Amino acid sequence: MTKQANKPPILDQTEVLTEEQQAELLEKFDTESKVRKFSGKKIAYFVSIIAVFYSLFHLYITFYPMPALQQRAVHVAVGIALVYLIYPTYSKQNRSKVAVYDWLLFVLSLATAGYLIKEYTAIVTTRGGIPNTMDVIMAILTVVLILEAARRVTGWILPVLALIFLSYPFFSHMSWVPTKMATRQYDLGDIFGQMYLKTEGLYSTAIGASVSFIFLFILFGAFLAKSGMGQFFNDLALALAGHKQGGPAKVAVISSGFMGSINGAAVANVVGTGAFTIPMMKRVGYSKNFAGAVEASASIGGQILPPIMGASAFIMAETTGVKYGTIALAALIPAVLYFLAVIMQVHFRAGKENLKGIPKPDLPRVKEVMKERGHLLIPIVYLIFLLYRNVPIGHAAFYTIVATVIVAALRKTTRMSLKDIVAALDSGARQSLSVMVACAVVGVIIGVVSLTSFGNVMTSSIASLGAGSLLLTLFFTMLASMILGMGLPSIPAYIITATMAAPALAAFDVPILVAHMFVFYFGIFANITPPVALAAFAGAGISGGDPMRTGFTALKLSAAGFLIPYMFVYNPAMLMIDTTDVVMNAREFPVAATMDIAIITITAIIGIIGLSAAIEGYFKTNLNPLWRIVLAAGALMMIIPETITDIVGIVIVGAMFALNFMKNKKEEQALLQTE
Repeated sequence: MTKQANKPPILDQTEVLTEEQQAELLEKFDTESKVRKFSGKKIAYFVSIIAVFYSLFHLYITFYPMPALQQRAVHVAVGIALVYLIYPTYSKQNRSKVAVYDWLLFVLSLATAGYLIKEYTAIVTTRGGIPNTMDVIMAILTVVLILEAARRVTGWILPVLALIFLSYPFFSHMSWVPTKMATRQYDLGDIFGQMYLKTEGLYSTAIGASVSFIFLFILFGAFLAKSGMGQFFNDLALALAGHKQGGPAKVAVISSGFMGSINGAAVANVVGTGAFTIPMMKRVGYSKNFAGAVEASASIGGQILPPIMGASAFIMAETTGVKYGTIALAALIPAVLYFLAVIMQVHFRAGKENLKGIPKPDLPRVKEVMKERGHLLIPIVYLIFLLYRNVPIGHAAFYTIVATVIVAALRKTTRMSLKDIVAALDSGARQSLSVMVACAVVGVIIGVVSLTSFGNVMTSSIASLGAGSLLLTLFFTMLASMILGMGLPSIPAYIITATMAAPALAAFDVPILVAHMFVFYFGIFANITPPVALAAFAGAGISGGDPMRTGFTALKLSAAGFLIPYMFVYNPAMLMIDTTDVVMNAREFPVAATMDIAIITITAIIGIIGLSAAIEGYFKTNLNPLWRIVLAAGALMMIIPETITDIVGIVIVGAMFALNFMKNKKEEQALLQTE
């Protein structure tokens, strides 16, 4: 059975990308994957030892924390030290060994934390946070080291953006600066003391979330991967949906959504799961562009899917002060609506093109899959339980990692040896580097914003563009989030927009969680928005499709995702915003709130099904252009959270579906008569 689950007969070996091909594709679209491949065992072991130490350090401080500034400094210093060993200076550099200057940068990186630990007492007591000359020198060195590390890991855009912000306090006092942007004069001590000696710069709340929560959940994902969770999701999705109409595409949506929730890396998820699902979709008849787009849409959607939601949700919890469990619960209905929209478009496209599923005999059976690997769900259920019980997030992550090792040992096929555990510790540390570097560089931006109040300028600018209109302000906030998201990973894109754009919505009394969820969504969707749709481009790389066409197809598949944030802004009950704390802490759910949420959810579901049918031009049979327009209008009216629009919308959608159903019956009868 296991072999059958691993390689269904619908595919042969030549259709699935090899590990080498996956690595090559990842490097093309994902800067984070361009790492060194050491020729010597000694250096490889040395790097692995540091990475394992890095993971163990985070497990230790979960229960025995250091002062915040110290542990954040160690988190950053050891992380960027690893970057200089693992990532080459430029892509064409010899990757089999570490350059001499990288060893120097490695030592200097460790020295930045060593200095802070040594001088910590003097900094917080004797000097009262006022930097001396050596403090400023070490601060400048740390900023330079972090920016270069970010360039290697994420590319040029993030460090250049940070440099632009960092230059601002050097000239913001000059006479030619517009009045709104003018500040007092700052010296080097003011600027770099803010960056290095306080928790409002490099070591901001973003790094605080990275060291306390994000690292541990990335490590949890590494342990799940070692236990075979990815294979389990693929097999389960195949067993549940593989035989349905357009089954392989539904398999891609389900498996990629779950894996994307855990690893939070859209491009890596497209390549990892798409290497298997995209050839399946092409085999049953989906076009190259559509197959790549389905995988991209599902993979980016994983970051909005509870309970893990990638890494950004933990930063959202740290930034907003809202409990992570509350955020995860609030994100549930919008995430379900998003995936429903993608699955329905996949379903209607399959009906339109008469695409069948995979024959059941070629698929694994649900019972066998659950028997073989179903126990791997226990750690995720345990995590949800711990969060429900309000166990501290870091502790919950630690306990869940331990539970994963214990649960995986229940079956021989998933059992982890000591070597596997060490490999998971190593892998988790390496995977965390991109997040750590991004959070540290964003800390530079946060430091400038908090020092100069530049965030208030951005907020007022967005509000001015909105001209007092909530809808216009939402639109400009959406554009800002998507523009940033096109060139940045989702985490820094979210942090920057949450710092500068989200506060603009406060003027309209939009609840803080709603505002942050709004910018979070659009920062993520930038991954499938041309012209820089990296997740879609990776999907096209596997499918052999056209990158831009794949991007626009992914955009169409995710159309509902662009409406959902507006829906929950205008009706926060969709996020259970007024009742979430009750849900998390009480046994009884208010009846009125339950009815509101149920009505909103049901009407939104019907509206999204109608919109999906209108986009694809098919329900039970083809829809002509006029019917598609009318159906889309009715669907949008149901998505708008108003009673009148819901009633009108359901009448229109119901009528269109009924007419299409009758048309299909007539076509079937005519076909029978001709036969």
